[in-house]
Amino acid sequence: MQDLRRRFGRLVAANRKKAGMTQEVLAEASGVSRDMISRIEAGATGVRFATIEKLSTALGVDPAELFTPELAVGARQRAALSNLTARLAALSDKDLAWVTALLDTALKSR
Repeated sequence: MQDLRRRFGRLVAANRKKAGMTQEVLAEASGVSRDMISRIEAGATGVRFATIEKLSTALGVDPAELFTPELAVGARQRAALSNLTARLAALSDKDLAWVTALLDTALKSR
């Protein structure tokens, strides 16, 4: 578990630096304290899913990018697709049929 914490922390730090953010800026953007950001990056603490989501949103990355550096380019676009899929899955059959017809119409005009 400690290895996962350290790897997660290193990737949070790498993504933060890549975004040109300080720990303070990331803390403000994510709503997570600067002290907590410091402990996360050091691998000294684990985090809950809600915190992972806050960090990834503030960093502009897919949450999976905080666990592995080996994601293909475009993971953020896949995140948008995953979000859309989840939203569509929550629709009733009637609403889903309406969205399907709307997409069919929109895509035919391209």
